[in-house]
Amino acid sequence: QVQLVESGGGLVQAGGSLRLSCAASGSGFSINTMAWYRQAPGKQRELVATITKAGSTNYADSVKGRFTISRDNAKNTVYLQMNSLKPEDTAVYYCNILVATLGNYWGQGTQVTVSS
Repeated sequence: QVQLVESGGGLVQAGGSLRLSCAASGSGFSINTMAWYRQAPGKQRELVATITKAGSTNYADSVKGRFTISRDNAKNTVYLQMNSLKPEDTAVYYCNILVATLGNYWGQGTQVTVSS
């Protein structure tokens, strides 16, 4: 069984930074793509960034140049470094991983609030 634990959310002023982490626990599995999504109040969940096992990344246009996704394969952990935060980045952030032969798993979500 795979479990994800997220950390790093919080309240920050506009222009500030936060770093989110998401660690997968368990054994005997291989993680392919890892990703971060977010969902703001009253809006649909949207994809923020993805990273493949080889390290290739993709970003939503709204966060390009400000957010950086990375991963530590030895620790089964994915990170999201968020810089130059804006009030419109306020949302619950969810990590998502694709595990070979097992499917998709979601983190519990962590709140990010950016004040103006």
